[in-house]
Amino acid sequence: MSHEIIFVTGGARSGKSTFAYNLANSMSSPRAYIATAEPLDEEMRERIKRHQEERGAGWYTIEEPIDLPGIFNRIRGKYIVVLVDCVTLWISNLLHLYKNDEKNVMDDVEKLISVCTEIDSRLIVVSNEVGMGIVPENRMARLFRDISGKTNQRLGNIASSVYLIISGLPVKIKG
Repeated sequence: MSHEIIFVTGGARSGKSTFAYNLANSMSSPRAYIATAEPLDEEMRERIKRHQEERGAGWYTIEEPIDLPGIFNRIRGKYIVVLVDCVTLWISNLLHLYKNDEKNVMDDVEKLISVCTEIDSRLIVVSNEVGMGIVPENRMARLFRDISGKTNQRLGNIASSVYLIISGLPVKIKG
């Protein structure tokens, strides 16, 4: 297996997940899809179900809202391609778990970065670009934006390729 990190970012509903999925689908299998979303309401349950059905054969789905570093350690050597969708949902889950404690969240981010550089797979990581708008008015939203921005910078730095998706169109930034 080969090691490669591809980072895909963009705004909400920009097409980043579709781009990442199509990219992963063009690569060899076995492929793993790591979903960080939690089905907290009916709309989210339907969205998750629809995405699972769209993936179809050739994909193994792992739902992990909290322990991404642990999942990477458990799947080491099992998949040629690993797609993570998405890091910003994971950050949101961690902020909830750690009651908005930035240090604990950033500790987990650093664990994730470390494991990403060690995994022996083609890793495609999806994350929302949340720093292009106005400064949020409340502390929690600013904290989320700041942690997401720092995490995206770290992922962009370790990635061999970086794509920004705008209106469904990929713009290659790195690689």
